[in-house]
Amino acid sequence: MKRKVVLTCAVTGDGPIHPKYPDYPVTPEQIARNCLDAAAAGASVVHIHGRNPETGEGDRSPAVFREIVERIRAENTDVLINLTTGMGATFVPDPQDEGRAHPSTDVASAAERVRHVQDMRPEICTLDTTTMNLEGGIAGAPDCIFMNTPGTLAKMADLIRAAGTKPEIEAFNPGDILLARNLMKKGHIDAPALFQICLGVKWSAPADAQTLLYMKSLLPEGAVWSAFGISRHQMPMVALSTNMGGHCRVGLEDNIYLERGVFATNVQLVERARRIICDLGCEVATPDEARDILGLRGIGA
Repeated sequence: MKRKVVLTCAVTGDGPIHPKYPDYPVTPEQIARNCLDAAAAGASVVHIHGRNPETGEGDRSPAVFREIVERIRAENTDVLINLTTGMGATFVPDPQDEGRAHPSTDVASAAERVRHVQDMRPEICTLDTTTMNLEGGIAGAPDCIFMNTPGTLAKMADLIRAAGTKPEIEAFNPGDILLARNLMKKGHIDAPALFQICLGVKWSAPADAQTLLYMKSLLPEGAVWSAFGISRHQMPMVALSTNMGGHCRVGLEDNIYLERGVFATNVQLVERARRIICDLGCEVATPDEARDILGLRGIGA
């Protein structure tokens, strides 16, 4: 029997949009349509950020997430939904006085960051156990810090559990896995844990085999894991993760190109990843098979 690989499509992030990309999903209708099309192309899971339909900027309001989820569920009750909780964690120091927050800072409480999860109760949501530097420069944005303190993460994990949702722990550096293991030890995250190893983000762990092997070695026993690479590393990481027994993620949040200078769609990225997985002797898991693999049966019951 062929091994089943859970394939996630991250249809849109909350960062700046490439000015030349045509029809990037921004409105709830567009984001939901991209999720539905990705599911039809074979994605087991869709990972979702909200955006302001007028400005295109990231929007973590429960109303935006609710409209996206309701539009998806009106047509597809099967695909797994994974909502981000990463928004509301951006500290932007004032370039003239780094002891003060720049007006573009968006740092919210644990309760605010998971309010949409408590509202929608998805089967999965992310939990970023990382704090890392992000370089500015896009549209004049200053340097910033993606900030997730241990105390806030513990509160978020408790609230996520209370919502009946399983956290997907997003690890961008080796220490992020160690922090997650400590949260497990303290009883905030249940075993078996679900990890997403995120590679290739500037100033974080690189997207290569040596890094993935090392981070995989740090995972707690019994953990289910997936990995993705940013930009040109996306498809090589699909192949590497599949060969190493993990699961995969693709999508416009992480990469907008099919090849140099050629913009991709979410459907094209899912189709290409699916071909790679199949060519390596595996099969993409159906949503129900993914529920079994990820340990979601009975969650929130």
